Amino acid sequence: MSHQPSASSTADIAKNLPVLEHPDGSPIRALVVDDEAMLAELISVGLRMIGWEVQHAGDGPTALETARRFGPDVLVLDIMMPGFDGIELLGRIRSFLPEVPCLFLTAKDAVDDRIQGLAAGADDYVTKPFSMEEVMIRLHRLVQRSGIAVADDAELVVGDLVLNQDTREVTRGGEDINLTATQFELLRYLMENPRRVVSKAQILDNVWNYDFGGQANIVELYISYLRKKIDVGRDPMIHTVRGAGYVIKPVS
Repeated sequence: MSHQPSASSTADIAKNLPVLEHPDGSPIRALVVDDEAMLAELISVGLRMIGWEVQHAGDGPTALETARRFGPDVLVLDIMMPGFDGIELLGRIRSFLPEVPCLFLTAKDAVDDRIQGLAAGADDYVTKPFSMEEVMIRLHRLVQRSGIAVADDAELVVGDLVLNQDTREVTRGGEDINLTATQFELLRYLMENPRRVVSKAQILDNVWNYDFGGQANIVELYISYLRKKIDVGRDPMIHTVRGAGYVIKPVS
């Protein structure tokens, strides 16, 4: 089972993610497929909180029929499920929705599943147990990258720190802050999780996409870069929580 997120933490993520919608104003459509009904419902509730239309199914054949009728913009697929597995399901759906992005849910120790899923064309994956907040952020990014949606609010705001996702401009207290591409992505991830401690492993997964194989020292280095640009000469916003990770929050 997944970790049960607190209502407040999920609401915080929903509040800080820019609302995505189609250019005609219609909501993003997500199809969630998992034979654990409570887990599928948990994900569906979180995605509805960010304004998406969601349908879910518990087996491969039902999911395939739902996809044909519903026309989802993004898929969340468990790998092991009745009927036929998520990898076969993705192939069948891609036969009529060839560009639809997909996130796989995998067992924590099933390395072969993750490799097989990515090789089959999945765009991302999360391992069980997972946090609902991480799933929301990953799916939000998948849809942003797909180009099928527009954001009605491109800005993330934490205190006097403002990040514009369209122009890639960052200011604090009205002063421009110049960041490299990786520094920008790290700051964006922190600002998508205001007041929430994120671990080095979570940062590696979300900012570096697994390329560094758990080398946590790269996170420490880039946090140091960010602090020099965001916090030097000002009251600090980026904090270390010993043994847990990092958190960004407004100055009290």
